[in-house]
Amino acid sequence: MKSKSKIIKRAVGILILIYALNPAITTAQKLAVKPNVIIIYTDDQGTIDANCYGAKDLYTPNIDRLANSGVLFTQFYAAAAICSASRAALLTGKTPLNAGLPGNASAIRGEAGLPTEQITIAETLKKNGYKTGHIGKWHLGYSDKTMPLAQGFDYSFGHMSGCIDNYSHFFYWEGANRHDLWENGKEVWMEGEYFPDVMASKAEKFITENKDKSFFLYYALNLPHYPLQATKKWREYYKNLESPRDKYAACISTLDERIGLLLDKLDELKIRENTIVIFQSDHGHSMEQRTFSGGGNSGIYRGAKFSFFEGGIRVPAIISWPSKMPKNQVIEEMAVNADWFPSILDLCKIGYDKDDFEGKSLVDVIYKKKKSPHEVFWWYDNANRWAVRKGDWKLLKNPIDPSQKIPIETINSFYLVNIRNNPTESENLAAKYPEKVEELNNEFNNWNKSVKK
Repeated sequence: MKSKSKIIKRAVGILILIYALNPAITTAQKLAVKPNVIIIYTDDQGTIDANCYGAKDLYTPNIDRLANSGVLFTQFYAAAAICSASRAALLTGKTPLNAGLPGNASAIRGEAGLPTEQITIAETLKKNGYKTGHIGKWHLGYSDKTMPLAQGFDYSFGHMSGCIDNYSHFFYWEGANRHDLWENGKEVWMEGEYFPDVMASKAEKFITENKDKSFFLYYALNLPHYPLQATKKWREYYKNLESPRDKYAACISTLDERIGLLLDKLDELKIRENTIVIFQSDHGHSMEQRTFSGGGNSGIYRGAKFSFFEGGIRVPAIISWPSKMPKNQVIEEMAVNADWFPSILDLCKIGYDKDDFEGKSLVDVIYKKKKSPHEVFWWYDNANRWAVRKGDWKLLKNPIDPSQKIPIETINSFYLVNIRNNPTESENLAAKYPEKVEELNNEFNNWNKSVKK
């Protein structure tokens, strides 16, 4: 019996040794682990501001690299036209109004933001064995209960307000100047160090430390949001472009280069195949004076940041998972950033209650080429400024257009368009189709009444 036992133990030991030394088996084992998830969220990037979206004057090889290795959406929307509300929708899978943050969170220390009762994607993935990290911009609350460590993140590095100077890490744009750089809930000082570079370094460290387990990284780049502080390399590259496109373009290539560093690290660690990488802008480009009143490009679409015209909410969005997802695929179906949460849960085979989300899983759209899961979707700024889309029809209440491509008649409180027939939203059809105005107005009112306020 003892002899037989020794033989069995020796056989098992040999199998373990073979398993450990065989790269094919190791790869197969890694692919059996739940996939890593990285969400790359850029800040104020315009609708077509990447080569793969049609920009001819930008150099974005790494965003294009993601598109070549995955799925690119041409009709993808942010659930808001401002920073905090868009991020609230991303992390909760709900419209910002239902998430409890329809406006921008305060930049003042101690002020709350995303309500603590909301369940974030970080909290859900953490409960399912993921190591969770936030690196970059937060802007979802500046109180202890609403900063990243209290919202499901194991690790956090970045700024809590809407923007900072990239070298001093001070917030200059409202009230007294305030230093705003934090790591794991503690203020850190790194004067003179370029924030996007520090972000890249922290992200590489987080990925390396968690390469043998499933991890979730929310990588919230702070470019091309003002201040437009690109690196010298890219300022030189675009020096012949007109202003402010030159400054904005330099920021786009600066962020693209940092995305490349992230992808290179995944390749180096041999975990890219089993990592889902999602790329998206939080909303359209800014026309604010602080960003030299422009620089971004929404192509044929009117509108910009703050606007519910297409240029304010239609954004570049890509998902890539090399081992499991189609490559070089373009999807024209409507989708929204609130969809990422349930989509990720489906891809990671984590169960959930569909009633917990207003976002819809895009898995069947990606793999089975199904139609958009959204019959209708809603955007909300306040009771007098909102939008609703149903099918190809879109109704806007008291719209604004920072791009000023086409004058808006102030008497038109309702602005009706058919996106398929008129993607430029150049003609108001409200007077021509009053029954459609009534239908979409009722859709919005019914949804608004259902929101728990």
